[in-house]
Order: sequence, then C-alpha cells, then structure tokens
Amino acid sequence: MQALLDTIAAITTLPTDASRLFHGRGGLSPGCEHLSLDFYPPVWLLTSFQPLAEDELARVGEALAARWAQIAPAPDQPLNWLFQQRDEVRATNRLMAGSVPEPHVVSENGTRFLVHLPHGLNHGLFLDMAEGRRWVRDWAHQHRGGQVLNLFAYTCAFSAVALQGGAATVLNFDMARGPLAIGKRNHDLNDLRHGASYLPHDIFNSWGKITRSGPYDLVIMDPPSYQKGSFVADKDYARLIRRLPDLLAPDGHALLCLNAPRFGPDFLHHLVQTEAPSLTFVERLANPATFADIAPERALKVMVYRQDGGA
Repeated sequence: MQALLDTIAAITTLPTDASRLFHGRGGLSPGCEHLSLDFYPPVWLLTSFQPLAEDELARVGEALAARWAQIAPAPDQPLNWLFQQRDEVRATNRLMAGSVPEPHVVSENGTRFLVHLPHGLNHGLFLDMAEGRRWVRDWAHQHRGGQVLNLFAYTCAFSAVALQGGAATVLNFDMARGPLAIGKRNHDLNDLRHGASYLPHDIFNSWGKITRSGPYDLVIMDPPSYQKGSFVADKDYARLIRRLPDLLAPDGHALLCLNAPRFGPDFLHHLVQTEAPSLTFVERLANPATFADIAPERALKVMVYRQDGGA
C-alpha cells in the first residue's frame, strides 16, 4: 500500500476534471495491483479488488486528510471520500468521510457528466475512455454533419461529445433504460437538445431498425467484456463486427473498444480480418497516461478502423 500513500502525499494540485490519480491495476506498483484512487470533484474514490483491513483504510483516510489540509480549495471545505470493494460483477460502496453531492456533476474537457459513486458497480463515466471520447469529438469536428451509431451506449458519453464536435445525429442503443435516461440528462446538462435518440433495445434483436437508419459515418462499439445473458466477448464480438460493412458509409469509421485483459489487440484484428475484411486498421488510441500498464496488450483496447472507399 505504500505506493498509494506516496502518491497521495505527492499530490500538489487538485485536478479540475474527473481523473485517476493511482492505477495499481497497471502493475507498475507491486503489491498494489488491487488498488486505484480516483477524484470525481469534490469526492475521492478508493477502489479495491480485494478486502482491505480497517487499519489499512484508516491509513488511507489519514493520508487523504493530511494532503487535503494542504490542497483543499477552501479551508472549511470538508474531505469527501468513499471506498468501493468490488470484483468483476458486484460491489459494496461505503462513505468514509464527508458527503457526496446529489446530483453529482463532473467535467471532462468541458463536457459535463452525471456520476453516481455511492451506488452500484460502475459510476456513470469510465475514466479510462477519456482518449476515446477526445477522438470522437475530434472526428465529429472533422466530419461535421456526420451520422453516428453508438452501440452499448451506457450513459451516452460518446454521444454528447460527438454532438459537441459537430455530428448531426447519434443513435444510442442500450438494453438498459436507466443508463440511457442518465444519458439524456447528460445531453441536457450540455445544452444538447437535438440530434440524439435513445433506444432501449437488445442490439442483437434490433439489426433491422439499426440498418434502416444507416448508413453511418461512425459506428462506436463499446460492449462489456462479459455480461451474463447479454454479451460475452469471445462469442459475441464477431457477431457485431460482421455487421460493420453494411452499417458503414464509404470511408466511414468504426471505433471498436474492449476492456478484457485476456484479449490483446490481435483478438480484434483477427475478427475484423475474418468478419469485415473491407475495413482497414487505422490506429490504436493511447490510453490516458494515468492508466499506464506494465502489459499494454492487457489494458483497454480502443481501435480505429475505416471502411474501404477512400483516404
């Protein structure tokens, strides 16, 4: 745990955007592989993938309190922090000090998002996807008026930045109504009143609807790596990719995402070569520096492909 405590002690300024400060899962701090520390202003979130003893939690709390006394925006601003103990499918969340705003709105590169730290496994905004959202905003700026399909949309963060960049329309598909409702609120937070649609459907049962609304200039696929009864990457990703040639306009782009340590970039390359050979690989996006990993092939994969038809 010492590497985490040293990181806390070295913080000199507070990030203004939601950010990761310590990424033990990247394997660069031996003995801390189960730990991460994020700041969703004004709340710190400590996450552990294994149980922590009360004395360990106390040490983290003391370290945060000592640093907060030096860097808090105002002398009377309280320290707010939560602890999440989780595995891949469940979590328990515990408020350790202070409180959490309701609603809790954070920013990233000028875009505002609702998050919900005290409840559930995920928080409404995946911090490791920041470079993916930056790429989508830049793509939309360069392809103004583009039509975007956002599959497994969750809380529609990709949709918000696409519309901010200049996309004309975004169709957001997700089988969960709750996250889509938060997605609509995210658009409202950013004064994005037009252009987005929110469709709570099982993607695999909706190809007719999806295809009829195309072709698309950009298709975003960001499925869970494993979700029982919904999506299993090694079985279901191929079913998605084989649809891409019919979904994409000439020169259209696909952003394929996968956060499964057991699959490297070659997994997606092979699927595209096999199921959608008309697509050409463009680049793998770098993950945020704060998510550095000792084995990059295990880290989040965000891959860009282009439908043949031009430069």
